Amino acid sequence: MHAETKQHDFEPKIVAFVCTWCTYAGADLAGTSRMQYPSNVRVLKFPCTGRIDPVFILRAFQKGADGVLVSGCHPGDCHYMAGNFHARRRFAAFRALLSFVGVDLNRLQFSWVSAAEGGKWVDVVTELTERVRTMGPMPEFKELEHEEQWSTFAGASADKVLNSPELKEAYDSIG
Repeated sequence: MHAETKQHDFEPKIVAFVCTWCTYAGADLAGTSRMQYPSNVRVLKFPCTGRIDPVFILRAFQKGADGVLVSGCHPGDCHYMAGNFHARRRFAAFRALLSFVGVDLNRLQFSWVSAAEGGKWVDVVTELTERVRTMGPMPEFKELEHEEQWSTFAGASADKVLNSPELKEAYDSIG
């Protein structure tokens, strides 16, 4: 159940890319336990954070997200052995790229939430929502939507690049 929040001038749109096994289960635990948290987050689940392409994060910003959360199993607890280690390395480099192109890194958060940590899910989502709310809207990438250069992966259609129905569905549902 989501918290009844007081009216604000700006309600941020947050996109959360989460792993199925830990963070999604933790978010589900928060919901079934009736913990209250902001309803600003749109959750997209993946088998593993190691399957989350950094282009999906760019696409989320392009489609109007004001903040992005990537969350998965704690290091060492990945159901796919080392997927979260790969994701951690990939996103460390990706953060440097986002900073270089001018994205305020306070709009992007990486966290580890286990299936038993519904309370931590609530804390992470609430903190990110409040932080992004104070920053205001992020319009920087929205004009790229018209060009569609990012979403077609340098000329190839998304259908050809996204070789699994799960990845294609997640990519298409970002906006």
